[in-house]
Amino acid sequence: MQSISIKHEPRAYRVNDFIKAYGIGRTSVYRLIKDGKLNSVMIGGRRLIPADAAEALLKPSKSILGNKSSNSEQ
Repeated sequence: MQSISIKHEPRAYRVNDFIKAYGIGRTSVYRLIKDGKLNSVMIGGRRLIPADAAEALLKPSKSILGNKSSNSEQ
């Protein structure tokens, strides 16, 4: 009998998993959290980043890390 494995997307990421999945450095992650640009929760002494908050970083509507566009202030 074959076993079927179903891979589920995580509902939340531990910081180390988030760093690997999104390619963002640890210092940047904690800066985003401190600045209120990335939501996180503490559960049992572990900081978790909800998947929807992680995906919000990918939306092009705002600059998260404070990088200015080359078209601004011309």
